[in-house]
Amino acid sequence: MLSKKIHPCNQAKVDITSGTGNEKGLNGKVAIVTGSTYGIGLAMARRLAQDGAHVILSSRIQKNVDTAVEKLKNEGLSVIGIVCHVGNEEERKQLVEKALELYGKIDILICNAAVNPFVGPLMETTEEMWKKVFEVNVISTFLMIKLVVPHMQKQGAGIIIICSSFIGYIPHPYVGPYAISKTTLLGMTNVLAQALRPMNIRVNGLALGLINTKFSDVIKKTEELEKMIIPVGVQRFGEPEECASVASFLCSKDATYINGENIAVTGGILGRL
Repeated sequence: MLSKKIHPCNQAKVDITSGTGNEKGLNGKVAIVTGSTYGIGLAMARRLAQDGAHVILSSRIQKNVDTAVEKLKNEGLSVIGIVCHVGNEEERKQLVEKALELYGKIDILICNAAVNPFVGPLMETTEEMWKKVFEVNVISTFLMIKLVVPHMQKQGAGIIIICSSFIGYIPHPYVGPYAISKTTLLGMTNVLAQALRPMNIRVNGLALGLINTKFSDVIKKTEELEKMIIPVGVQRFGEPEECASVASFLCSKDATYINGENIAVTGGILGRL
């Protein structure tokens, strides 16, 4: 007689109970948000903190960090700030170490930091530009995740969000290196979700649309890029807060069965690889 086997799908049980009363969905969680002193990153940091998380903000410039932290603290939110250029190995380590020193854990990592050093004809891009874009947008994103994963694994769970862009689906040669780096991040989300699933670490991506940020200012000022707005179906530019609400949802108990997805926050832009 064959022994009864337990199906692997029946082995892991997840607590999906919702909070009661006025409890906030992320109470007590500790979140790191890179590139979070303005725009989408700041909006995400604010929303996570509003939902109860302790948030560590970071960016390359001390003044920007100080300004953002002061702004959110004045709103009564639990935040601290650390200077971190994600392309700098020592600064990445310091960011993680500071979070562990102050809070003893890291529950959430949102990788939002990115650069776009060139807007113009593709054939005018240089090797240096390609290296900079991929080192910051892709390689540093992976290395930041690699630093955090052992701590999430040790505590038995974690949530990672990688910020990509609709332009990863609908690339434009005038921002060639940037667009291709964002396409790469869409793939990184899928691969990491599979690799980290056994550790109970969920990895999702946000394919963000045309949002009112410095990058959208570049689009408005570049004729070749502005021409693409109508064909892709944009009725209006989105707001950073509309990205932040989706990020907060992905970090909540309501999203415990969402993993390996690239969620489009685009106002209707259709994207397919």
